[in-house]
Amino acid sequence: MFPVLFPALNPRYLLKLSSPMSTLHHRQGVAQFTWDHYQHEFSDRHLLHGIIAKWARERPNDVAIIEVDTGREFTYAEFDRTMSALAMKLWRLGFRPGDFFATSLPLLAEHIFLEYACFKIGVIHAPLDLRLKAPEVIRSLDLIKARGFACLGKTPVADFSALATAVQQSCPYVQVFVQFAPPQQTIPTALSAMTLAAEAQQEAADVQSDPTSWADFPAFVAATENVRETDGAQVIYTTGSTGFPKPALLSHRNITVQNMCLAGGFDMADRPRMLVNLPPSHVGCQAEQLMTTFFSGGTAVVLHLFDAEKTLAAIEKYRVECFGQIPAMFAMQWRLPNYKDYDLSSLRFALYGGQQVTRQFLEQLQTMAPQCGTGLGLSEMAGFVTYSPLGGTVDELLAGVGFDMPVTPLSIREPMRPDGTAGDELPDGQPGEICFSGPQVFIGYVNDEAAYRRTVSTDGYCYTGDLGYKTERGLVFAGRSKLVIKPKGYQVHPAQIEGHFAMLSEKVAACAAVGQPHEIFSEAIVLFVEAKSNAELTVTELEQHARGIAAYMRPTHYELLPPAGLPLNRVAKTDYVLLRERAAAAVATLREAGGWDRK
Repeated sequence: MFPVLFPALNPRYLLKLSSPMSTLHHRQGVAQFTWDHYQHEFSDRHLLHGIIAKWARERPNDVAIIEVDTGREFTYAEFDRTMSALAMKLWRLGFRPGDFFATSLPLLAEHIFLEYACFKIGVIHAPLDLRLKAPEVIRSLDLIKARGFACLGKTPVADFSALATAVQQSCPYVQVFVQFAPPQQTIPTALSAMTLAAEAQQEAADVQSDPTSWADFPAFVAATENVRETDGAQVIYTTGSTGFPKPALLSHRNITVQNMCLAGGFDMADRPRMLVNLPPSHVGCQAEQLMTTFFSGGTAVVLHLFDAEKTLAAIEKYRVECFGQIPAMFAMQWRLPNYKDYDLSSLRFALYGGQQVTRQFLEQLQTMAPQCGTGLGLSEMAGFVTYSPLGGTVDELLAGVGFDMPVTPLSIREPMRPDGTAGDELPDGQPGEICFSGPQVFIGYVNDEAAYRRTVSTDGYCYTGDLGYKTERGLVFAGRSKLVIKPKGYQVHPAQIEGHFAMLSEKVAACAAVGQPHEIFSEAIVLFVEAKSNAELTVTELEQHARGIAAYMRPTHYELLPPAGLPLNRVAKTDYVLLRERAAAAVATLREAGGWDRK
């Protein structure tokens, strides 16, 4: 039936492994994948939609997706059939290779099918954060001039019709509006997702029975055959720490090389059962969790939206083997009063990333899963670029963020030169700019070549904006270069200060340091401190504790926050942009009273 129609027309999908596995070396327990591995052992997994077609042929009845919120399950054969039908429908609606289709949706199964339909015909998928307000959505769409836009309709939580109307009025380049709502509830000219799906299935069935019934069918088939691994597949908007998000364009190759490394580095190469509960606008959800699971022929257990208790229930019910979260999400689960009631014995390992963690955090994590790991992940590099050894001790995990892969080599460098070439590579142990090169380096920022050239050197090194150094135990992360505070002529990263105050673990839940201009010190430190529930914390205690670090690293001012008071951005990382704004307001008040620049 339908699933075999298009793969049969494309010899690319019929590639088989023709040689034995190349030698796979290990570096302190981390598998080391190379370009040769990608080119030979994984030659039939270079296209995201081609991976689905592969498993639909080889393991058609294996479950690809379990949707926790509805209990629905979809096999690879069903996934491939739906993806292909929707791809045909998008073509009929006028989408062509290089167009952008933006989505503001939860992680619905239909959302996944739609994005893979885009991949199949060379259309670029751009998932937006569901929490963006209309002006932010419009700005994001304007950056890429999206031809299509999909959003929700009326839901029990909110009515998204106002968002759809605002986009319709402000974005003339959007030609196709899709609302995930019944036809009678969509805004004028919008297509109901229900109608879209029904028409796609019927039209695909008609073409299946008689390919000559659609005059444009040969052009459609040619388009699917002409998609290349170096073509753009997905835009991930970088969260950034110092300004508005930028649309980073990732290719099929960027993502699938990362899939190979992540699957191999963390033992997910053979049909893993992965929980996917991160926002679909985040590279952690898309390239890391979802696409790596499909790369390995596994089952993605997906939640529409993150929910701490639903996550634990899903692990128990569906016997999830692995999952990854940022530390804040783990903390939400551990704080649940019934956390220990859930059976998490199916977990083989848990991954964390996004920010530095404490010994206490790691000790708690190791009671949740027998193995845990971490690494450095970046939107511009399609996800993970370093990998800690699975089963590493707490001391090993605290010592660094793992090792790179030969296919995506790490180097520590001096800043980029004025002519756009990379700075000199620094020796091991010497801090500098963390850089990566190789096939994971993103294609560009859409319509912003200048920003791309500030990030990727002309000789191909991606400057991540992170600081660190290499040791025999891997990469040691020293923080974001753009967050560096420079009090009294010194360079201090917030993590240095935050780590010291995190030692007050009985009273301090979280903290964050930012810099503010100072007449005497050039820049001085403001520390925001979130107290734990039922803890009494005073500025005097903090000032006494500050005596344990160098004088130039001591905060000039403290802002005490209630439990859960530290602001987080849309991917649940510390919102340093907002904190700098709050710090500026606090400093202005202090200055009026003569209490800032004199300290």
